[in-house]
Amino acid sequence: MSESGSSEDQLKLEFETPQFLQSLFANDFKELRYLEEALRLRVVSREGWILLSGAPDQVEKGRKLFGDLEEARRGGAEFTGQSFRLAVDLAAGGSEVGVADLAQLRLLGTRSRRSITPRTARQFEYLKAMRGHPVVFGLGPAGTGKTYLAMAMGIALLKEGEVNRIVLTRPAVEAGEALGFLPGDIQEKVAPYLRPLYDALHDMLDPVEGQRYLEDGTIEIAPLAYMRGRTLARSFVILDEAQNTTREQMFMLLTRLGEGSRCVVTGDGSQVDLKAGVRSGLEEAERALAGVEGIGIVRFSGSDVVRHPIVGRIVEAYGVHRAADEGSGGA
Repeated sequence: MSESGSSEDQLKLEFETPQFLQSLFANDFKELRYLEEALRLRVVSREGWILLSGAPDQVEKGRKLFGDLEEARRGGAEFTGQSFRLAVDLAAGGSEVGVADLAQLRLLGTRSRRSITPRTARQFEYLKAMRGHPVVFGLGPAGTGKTYLAMAMGIALLKEGEVNRIVLTRPAVEAGEALGFLPGDIQEKVAPYLRPLYDALHDMLDPVEGQRYLEDGTIEIAPLAYMRGRTLARSFVILDEAQNTTREQMFMLLTRLGEGSRCVVTGDGSQVDLKAGVRSGLEEAERALAGVEGIGIVRFSGSDVVRHPIVGRIVEAYGVHRAADEGSGGA
């Protein structure tokens, strides 16, 4: 890429071929309209060049954006409309993390399965925290990838030999019907609570490998009550839906960790299903462990939701509505 500018608010970026330039915005000129709106720039592209016009600070963001896109593309990344818009959003927000950084942090991946990479700057921070801290809290709304990325990291560390097994657990909060009155054995009783963990597992491993890990205990999926009295050595422990743990349950789980173990705790403090008057163990842990060496706390927001785009808008709308409702006394 080469560049030249006739004034402080105009920048022309030139690339070796039109094909390479167009690959940076998913070979779809309509995506440049998104760039114009997000960065408040006028954008013109012909042949192998692109001209950015606007306020100096916005033009600079555009320059960094295309530098980031070029670096990622030369590193093997292929852009879709969604990933191009992600790059634009990161640039518009002034993030120090770009799509080139996200593309470098890859987990798993085979010939038949795409590798897993962070899709937001906060996911990037989360994965780095899991690499660098023995205990990590991933906090925030549904759809931000908290559990999915924790599962991916656990499997990656298992395959790298860093841990010997993965333990996936979550509290079984009963909704109107006691577990003892449900039909079936204990596995059948708790299956509905653990289904999301199985879904993520099956998405990352081929069926034969996943089944083998489950059968030989390399991967264990169990309700939180099964953790009492155990010491988990060289294990990657994921506590999901942690907002529904009691204070005693949270303390119990965190003190099960043995030599060489790591733990990731995921939860959303706005979705507590405990009975009235029962304090959330996640709330206490978040306050008690802030600033403790070896503890990483990553907080996600609605902007990190990576499900269907409507999910992010739903989360944001509910947040605004509930804040207004609380301000008016719930009238």
